[in-house]
Amino acid sequence: MSDGFLNLHKPAGWTSHDCVAKLRRLLKTKKIGHAGTLDPAATGVLPVAVGRATRLLQYLPGDKAYRAVIQLGTTTDTDDLDGTVLTQTSTAHITQADVTEQLSHFQGIIQQIPPMYSAIHVNGQRLYDLARQGETVDVPSRQVTVHSIDLVNWQAGEVAQITLNIACGAGTYIRSIARDLGQRLGVGGTLATLIRTQSSGFTLDTSITFETLAEQPNTVELIAPAVAMEHLPNIVLATDAGRRWCLGQRLPIEPTITLEQPIRVATETFALLGIGLFMMKDNQPYLVPKMVWASPTLE
Repeated sequence: MSDGFLNLHKPAGWTSHDCVAKLRRLLKTKKIGHAGTLDPAATGVLPVAVGRATRLLQYLPGDKAYRAVIQLGTTTDTDDLDGTVLTQTSTAHITQADVTEQLSHFQGIIQQIPPMYSAIHVNGQRLYDLARQGETVDVPSRQVTVHSIDLVNWQAGEVAQITLNIACGAGTYIRSIARDLGQRLGVGGTLATLIRTQSSGFTLDTSITFETLAEQPNTVELIAPAVAMEHLPNIVLATDAGRRWCLGQRLPIEPTITLEQPIRVATETFALLGIGLFMMKDNQPYLVPKMVWASPTLE
């Protein structure tokens, strides 16, 4: 198995860790990692790195997109339907106009309190561990970015449901949006279903299921690391300069992007030498290796 990325379609009922464990068996390799954890009930895009590509996970883009169904009038302890129901309220009086009016409060840079059942650390412990122990803690709010939130479908009634398309930055909890939207409408809300349609540059329409992988594990074509890194700005070096950079040498080059921002380093014949940074030393800018991918011989 070579090094690269896999766009996995995570099934419902599986943790992201479960998916990695199964892939290790299917692909017969231990070195596998994932980006952007999905809750067990959620489905959709789970970016996976295989082999040395795990070193590149931190450089994948953080933006994500979801198709979410929110059930109004219901609150649960987990902020989704997998949890214990806390309250149930009629939503017969809620209209689509009511919902649309409130959605504007969830777009842009917003403050969000993560769900109590989440992997966030508070006082050195994960929130879901504290919740399972029956402890109540004040969960600090965090700043997150919601690029867009659009109503796709509205189902009125005693138990109303809303379908939303949400594009957001890393760290955004869709369960928190469901909970907070319900609060703003005065009836409570919880997440009914969630599909991640995009993550780290990978999209749902090109994702691959476990069923397909099980049928042809030896013919799986991984996504090349250079392709997965195409979102980064790049710099193309001459072959000799590329060799020296791969050996760990810093190169005196005028910056083409902001200092200390990741940049994809390449040559005319190698699409990815690694990830570099522009840094200043003694008032001289240098291109410094951050993560070297290619062999110094460029063979």
